[in-house]
Amino acid sequence: MSRIGKAPIAIPAGVDISVTDGEVAVKGPKGELRRTVPGAITVRVDEGQILVERPDDARENRALHGMFRSLVNNMVIGVTDGFRKELDIVGVGYRAAANGKDKLDMALGFSHPVVVQAPAGIEFVVPVPTKIEIHGIDKQLVGQVAADIRSLRKPEPYKGKGVRYTNERVRRKAGKAGK
Repeated sequence: MSRIGKAPIAIPAGVDISVTDGEVAVKGPKGELRRTVPGAITVRVDEGQILVERPDDARENRALHGMFRSLVNNMVIGVTDGFRKELDIVGVGYRAAANGKDKLDMALGFSHPVVVQAPAGIEFVVPVPTKIEIHGIDKQLVGQVAADIRSLRKPEPYKGKGVRYTNERVRRKAGKAGK
C-alpha cells in the first residue's frame, strides 16, 4: 500500500470539498480548484478527512494512488494558504517591474523589453527590481509560470547572469585561460 496514498487529508475550517461524477472540487477562502479523478481511483469525504483509495494492486492504480492524493492535498493547501515561487534577477541592467498584478515588464539584456502576461489565478509581486514573487493557488501553474520566466534568460555558467530561483546554485565555469 502506498504510504502517501493511504494517509488521510485533514480538511481545515472554511474549506468545502465536493466529489461528484469523477471530479473533486475544493473551495476555500482563496478560491476554488477542480480536478478530474483518474482511472479507478475513488475519493470520499469521511469525518472531516479526505480519503483516496484504489480498488486493487494493479500497476497503474498503484502509480495513481499516491500521486492523486498529493494533488488533492496540494489543492487543499492552495485554497487555504496559496503557493509562491521567488525568482532573482542577476546582471547589470537586468530588472523587473510589475505593471498591475497581472503584467511583468523586464529588461533582460535584449534590445527590447520582455513583457509577461500572467494567466488567470496568478499574480506578480516585485518588492525590489531584482526579485520577482509569483503567487497563486494552483501549485502546478505557479511552478510552470516561474519556469517560463526563468527560461527567458537562464543563468549562464561564466558570470552567473540571468533569472534564477532564489535558492538555486549556479555552477560556475572558469573562463578562458591565458598563456
